[in-house]
Amino acid sequence: MTSFTEIINQKKPVLVDFFAEWCGPCKMMSSILKEVKAELNDEVSIIKIDVDKNQSLAAKFQVRGVPTFMLFKDGKQVWRQSAMLQKNDLISVIKQYS
Repeated sequence: MTSFTEIINQKKPVLVDFFAEWCGPCKMMSSILKEVKAELNDEVSIIKIDVDKNQSLAAKFQVRGVPTFMLFKDGKQVWRQSAMLQKNDLISVIKQYS
């Protein structure tokens, strides 16, 4: 199994979605993330982290609310936002670091 560190150390941007099953806005973001992935294809990796199942990782990155999005490039966090986002806003952030 690939570790979180290996995943975020990719050359391309990696969008991490910290979410929870019980979170309504998180469920709404799921379809938006699918659209982002469909549009950007291999320009970005998108991974979802369930904060209830990965509490230590959520604590390490001080995730206090869901959804929280983080963008990593070469293992470094380059952007972060806790809130719902529109598809075009996410795409423009990712493209800044592509």
